[in-house]
Amino acid sequence: MTSSTSATDTSRISISAHYTGYIWYKHGLSAPGFITGMGRVANAALSPVNAFLRLVAGADIDTFLLQRHSVIDHQVERLIEEEGVEQIVEIAAGLSPRGYRFKQKYPQLTYIEADLPGMASRKQALLAEIGQTSGHSVRACNILQQEGDDSIAALLASLDPAKKTAIVTEGLVNYFDLATIRSVWTRMAEGLKGFPAGFYVTDLYPDFADHPSYRYVKFAQKLVGFFTRGQWPLHYPSDAAIKEGFQQDGFNEVRVHDPAEFYGKLNLPQAKTQTLVRIIRASV
Repeated sequence: MTSSTSATDTSRISISAHYTGYIWYKHGLSAPGFITGMGRVANAALSPVNAFLRLVAGADIDTFLLQRHSVIDHQVERLIEEEGVEQIVEIAAGLSPRGYRFKQKYPQLTYIEADLPGMASRKQALLAEIGQTSGHSVRACNILQQEGDDSIAALLASLDPAKKTAIVTEGLVNYFDLATIRSVWTRMAEGLKGFPAGFYVTDLYPDFADHPSYRYVKFAQKLVGFFTRGQWPLHYPSDAAIKEGFQQDGFNEVRVHDPAEFYGKLNLPQAKTQTLVRIIRASV
């Protein structure tokens, strides 16, 4: 990797991991070990932006972060309890507390967190410090590498092929143009076919041009791009287009969830306007 704009460089994503890591802790979803100084600084820097977005759009960045996190958790819980998933791979896990929390709730799980080597080393040290449990590990992975030790194929090949398996990504998809991330989804779908059942849960921010707060969405899009030194493209204009795209990439059953479906059912903040994020649960 020679620069932050290299086609195979996902390192810029780790910048936002510090902010989201602080948000999970701020709202009681994480442990103190998951927060960083950079996360605190980012939270303070974005406070005026969040106040502005709450005023004009009825929701702020944290609202949508918490919505997606809670609905993803719910979908993964259903896979464990209803579908019998025994192995979970969280790719681009960053400072996510999900593995830490899920291993406490479901000690029988094999939970693998994967990220670029630098972040993976940091996460491994963090988990060791707070008390890592058996069956919870961290491995290096670069989703854009099509082969080799750090590829998705190698990561999945290291798992028990007799167990139902799920891949989880959060806050990853919209850092890449659609063609690039679709190639990743295709390789995920192909790799998951090696298990008795394979599932994928992710968030995605669509390009809803008719959304009442669309101009503020475009503002947030530029803001994220500025902080992460790159583009932050939106994908697909409708729920139907999302479903069709995932099916074309090799997934069979595809469910597209609007967080608003879970208002009053899950403990997640409600936006005063239409939601902006979608949660996808797909299977092979």
